[in-house]
Amino acid sequence: MDNKLKFAIIGCGRIAQRHAEHILNNGILAACCDNVKEKADEFSKKYNCKAYYSIDALLENEKNNLSVVSICSPNGLHAQHSIMCLNAGLNVLCEKPMAINVYDCGEMIKAAEKANKRLFLIKQNRFNPPVAAVKHAIEEGKLGKIFSVQLSCFWNRNDDYYNNSWKGTKELDGGTLYTQFSHFIDLLYWIIGDIKDVEAYTENYNHTNTIEFEDTGVAIIKFYNGAIGTINYNVNSFQKNMEGSLTIFGERGTVKIGGQYLNELEYQNIENFEIKDLPVGNKPNNYGTYFGSMSNHDKVYENLVDVLIHGKSISTNSFEGLKTVEIIDKIYSKSNNSSS
Repeated sequence: MDNKLKFAIIGCGRIAQRHAEHILNNGILAACCDNVKEKADEFSKKYNCKAYYSIDALLENEKNNLSVVSICSPNGLHAQHSIMCLNAGLNVLCEKPMAINVYDCGEMIKAAEKANKRLFLIKQNRFNPPVAAVKHAIEEGKLGKIFSVQLSCFWNRNDDYYNNSWKGTKELDGGTLYTQFSHFIDLLYWIIGDIKDVEAYTENYNHTNTIEFEDTGVAIIKFYNGAIGTINYNVNSFQKNMEGSLTIFGERGTVKIGGQYLNELEYQNIENFEIKDLPVGNKPNNYGTYFGSMSNHDKVYENLVDVLIHGKSISTNSFEGLKTVEIIDKIYSKSNNSSS
């Protein structure tokens, strides 16, 4: 008996190609769906799966044949599409961000619980070797009490990235923290803890004709555990991505995870301890004219298979996805450009 999991993909854009590759390594890609017929047909032909042009049709014809649906549609549709699939009795793997408001995240979690199905989330930066090593060191108490942190996200997204796209719209994109940097916010929560208070400023300096929200932001944050920190981010780094870094100051050590994608251990000075022999991480996602975070989707799919077939522990639960959205919501709610 073939015990391979059968998948469908909703949304046939760039990131869906990445998902298709990893699905084929871990299971069977049975179907794809996009409301743009040409995109679905092209994707179907490339990956030898059945094309659908509406989710209703996909679920009606395939739900008894599928185990998991991977949601690769625009951010603002993640909740609606995930809930439809969960209600149909299917497990869901949702791209980041989980949703673009806290209420929708709660509805997704309720739908998963009601259907007794799994809701997996993409948090691939947790698998970056230096990130995993620093997380482990902190859990082991090597840095002692954490005093403060500095998160820097300095990337480039030019007008071509946003033109003729859902990206840049409040309704479907949600904001720079949702599309570009939600992985980085997730790591703050995962490594340091939940955030209690925020003060923030945001501006749109260089994309006033292409996006409906900020291209630059600064936030001051206070964690429930007493640590304080700053988040400094923008997509105005001249011509190319510059840096994605997290610096952590503790009573017994200081570390900086840097590079462009939190993929290098740039600095460490820890009392009687050294992080050594880090494995080489995966390369960043290459989208042609720009790069995204490190491509660890393979680890996400391996974990999904381990959970559904072998009963192993999930690497990113839906509650953690909600917390990331909640933190971003706090930042936007406190920013000077907030409409709320």
